[in-house]
Amino acid sequence: MKQRRSLGMRLAAALLVAPVALAPMLATPAHAFIVFDPSNYTQNVLTAARSLEQITNQITSLQNQAQMLINQARNLASLPFSSLQQLQQSVQRTQQLLGQAQNIAYDVQQIDQAFQQEYGNVSLSASDQQLVTEARSRWGNTVGGLQDAMRVQAGVVGNIDTNRSEMSALVGQSQGANGALQATQAGNQLLALQAQQLADLTAVVAANGRAQALQSAEQATAADQGREQRRRFLTQGSGYQPGRAQMFYSKN
Repeated sequence: MKQRRSLGMRLAAALLVAPVALAPMLATPAHAFIVFDPSNYTQNVLTAARSLEQITNQITSLQNQAQMLINQARNLASLPFSSLQQLQQSVQRTQQLLGQAQNIAYDVQQIDQAFQQEYGNVSLSASDQQLVTEARSRWGNTVGGLQDAMRVQAGVVGNIDTNRSEMSALVGQSQGANGALQATQAGNQLLALQAQQLADLTAVVAANGRAQALQSAEQATAADQGREQRRRFLTQGSGYQPGRAQMFYSKN
């Protein structure tokens, strides 16, 4: 009897405790339960990964655009060096030397006039004194032409040191160029330096040619004048009279 009474009391106590234990669970709303959905979680992770990849691509694209703008800025940067003034000064010095040509300048009309008056056929009616004066004038032209040629040569030699310095500076600028524009500008200035050197060479050739032409013209006119003077010497009555010449004096 005691055992049955004890079992009944236990059942009664359990029935009384059960509603109390189930009360919190019954009081909680159904939507408050946290449910884990693996497929939904995987989809969210993939979406986040795609978004991160898109952001990374956009950042890379912006970096590439920024680098492209930097490269364009470098390519458009001007060369901070110019040898134009030095080259112009060298050309001006050579031009001044050519412009200081003595007697017969580098002018077509003046050359034609000088050759008509002083060179070519000797006038048969000219006096002996006039022939001598014209010969001295031609000789002066020849000597002046030779002097002018040497002066031009000296000026060109003087430009060599300046050209060497400019060439060294331009090569350094070309090798250290930051962009295409700077490299192109350095190359253009090197071409300008080469053109200036060719101009100096042309000036030397012209000056030498002028000197040689004057010398040849003088020789040709001198030959013609010599024939005329010999003719006069032989045809004039008071010219040369033949006679015996005594080479050695003897007392016997």
